[in-house]
Amino acid sequence: MKKIAVSACLLGESCRYDGTDNRNDLLLSLLEGNEIVPFCPEDFAFGTPRPTMDLVKQEDRIRAISNESRKDLSDPVIAYAQTFFESHPDIDLFIGKDRSPSCGVCTARCYDAQKHLISDSEAGLMAKEAQKRGIETYDAQRYVANYQRKG
Repeated sequence: MKKIAVSACLLGESCRYDGTDNRNDLLLSLLEGNEIVPFCPEDFAFGTPRPTMDLVKQEDRIRAISNESRKDLSDPVIAYAQTFFESHPDIDLFIGKDRSPSCGVCTARCYDAQKHLISDSEAGLMAKEAQKRGIETYDAQRYVANYQRKG
């Protein structure tokens, strides 16, 4: 049995920015028999509903910037991620929500300061923390697609 960290919205929790979820029943069926540990750094740090945010490249680093206030929201997300992984040091696998600036593994969009898209293959802030710790990481869509290819 693996211990798998999964974006809470994929499990059906209404924690997306707009108060909805991204429940993925196929993913849930693939994960049956494993220990699932839900997470949502944005809900924890900012509540739900909340304004959206985007990854923005600023000099040599990528930050999460509010689309409403233009404030840098990175630090609470990073702090949540660090605390989460310190509290769960035995996570075997991380499955994030595609395109999320927090949880997307390789599909998050990143913009320059003028809001021009510069990449659509970035890792979100929490996914980066998982990768930094050597945890195997997947976007949910890729995880499901890999299973379907094998099956």
